[in-house]
Amino acid sequence: MKAEDYTSKLESRGVKPTSTRLLVYRALAEYHHALSLRELDDMLDTVDRSTIFRTLTLLLEHHLVHAIEDGTGVAKYEVCEGHEDCSLDDQHIHFYCLRCHRTYCFHTIHIPTIQLPEGYTMEGVNYLVKGICPNCV
Repeated sequence: MKAEDYTSKLESRGVKPTSTRLLVYRALAEYHHALSLRELDDMLDTVDRSTIFRTLTLLLEHHLVHAIEDGTGVAKYEVCEGHEDCSLDDQHIHFYCLRCHRTYCFHTIHIPTIQLPEGYTMEGVNYLVKGICPNCV
């Protein structure tokens, strides 16, 4: 994706595309697995951790990224693939490698539809598979 595409993506969701916001969004968009705040901090050595955290919070609020709970106690972040919003349709299965501790996104494997009892409304879902990735076998 080109820099103009990242800029227009942020602008389309009402986010002013500052250099830091573009840097964080690009890092998330170009990686093949979900990233933690610490991983982003290590990658983006010119940006302090609190600024990265504030940027992630803003991107979450504007549904440009979503957070993944992989059971480690540390949130991981990835870019939403949907064009309008991070919706339940955008949710997919994640794989957590027990050896390298990376969380991989399986964008083509969607979470099965769940029928909740009457009166319950789903606002999010987390579907995680744990095991060993091909890089660690």
